Amino acid sequence: MFSEGSPIFQQLAAQIANDIVAGTYPEGTAVPSASEYAIFYQMNPATAGKAVNVLVEQGVLFKKRGVGMFVSEGAREMLSAQRHAAFRVLFVEPLVREARVLGIETDELARMIATETDAQSQILY
Repeated sequence: MFSEGSPIFQQLAAQIANDIVAGTYPEGTAVPSASEYAIFYQMNPATAGKAVNVLVEQGVLFKKRGVGMFVSEGAREMLSAQRHAAFRVLFVEPLVREARVLGIETDELARMIATETDAQSQILY
């Protein structure tokens, strides 16, 4: 699950955020504790705690004293908005730049994307 690319606590925070965006942890529901993450992923509890704290600092999670950590209202929408912005910067802008370099017109690029989308949906069903 974890790679060498970035610190483990950041990877765990990203995984928890992915789970929130995917609906695994709806807003207002509890998430596993740092200790539970540490046991499940066989990691240092301080590392798991740091991952949870990153999400608390971002306003994605909040603590109910003596009860646990919960997903904040609006967390899914906030995370989705962040990911949409990142998607544009990381994928769409480079794709459009490369298409321009190759002389691929916008309508041709749109057809390529539509064809790929159709192919992928046939694989899924």
